[in-house]
Amino acid sequence: MTLGAVSDAGPLIHLAEIDSLELLSAFDTLLIPEAVYDEIQRGGVPDEISDISYELVEADEDRIESGERAAIAVAKESGTVLLTDDLAAREAASEGDIDVHGSIGVIALGHGRGLLDKDEAASRMQALQRETSLFVTEAVVERGIRMLDEK
Repeated sequence: MTLGAVSDAGPLIHLAEIDSLELLSAFDTLLIPEAVYDEIQRGGVPDEISDISYELVEADEDRIESGERAAIAVAKESGTVLLTDDLAAREAASEGDIDVHGSIGVIALGHGRGLLDKDEAASRMQALQRETSLFVTEAVVERGIRMLDEK
């Protein structure tokens, strides 16, 4: 099964903060809208981004107001998973019947695809909460760790 995703800035930033951008290679195709790339460029593009395979794409200019909106538009057009840690973007995407995963979901997928063992995946999920700019509750981290047992 081929698995494609489009990312907004959140997962790129948060996974880079815990040296885990390589987990995005769990996706067969990774799309990054130019508006998202511009957004992360303002904060400094993580060096590790050059180690992953991705394609920069344009979104329909009439619908773009932000990186999140661009990512949602590309996900809808391409029929791929949306990667976002932004609650409003998650809700908007879900209303548009777009499958959504956040940084914890990327780590779980990395485990499911054999890139990480369970302990390392759980450790990285906990690191998202302790060591990054992402606000994530203990309950969400615990639910992510339980997902590892289901894989």
